[in-house]
Amino acid sequence: MVLRGEKAEKSATISIVLCDDKTIHELNIRYLGHDYPTDVLSFLLSGDDLTKQAKKDLVGEIIISVETAKRNAKRFRQTLEQELLRLSIHGTLHLLGYDDATPQHRKRMREKERKYLKQIEANR
Repeated sequence: MVLRGEKAEKSATISIVLCDDKTIHELNIRYLGHDYPTDVLSFLLSGDDLTKQAKKDLVGEIIISVETAKRNAKRFRQTLEQELLRLSIHGTLHLLGYDDATPQHRKRMREKERKYLKQIEANR
């Protein structure tokens, strides 16, 4: 749904890995230099940036900490399933070139997350 909605043109292969805080913390240190666990990491494997070819043949990996997702679900009063879906959407948006480094970018990503979550819920 996200790929179609964001006009990914051809095919996509996205792996989603569910892990614990320790594992995502280690990955965050190793690949981003951030010494803390996080909820989700995304790695674009089809190129260094979203070239036209990478957008057509997207290959990526999304790593989600289930421990953090459980805490977030409780904090935001939603189910673990909803939080895992949101994190999967969030990770996919990162693979498509979105970032959340500024308040404006974060707001844009949150709006897109809500949009796609609503669409998924409506199609159940």
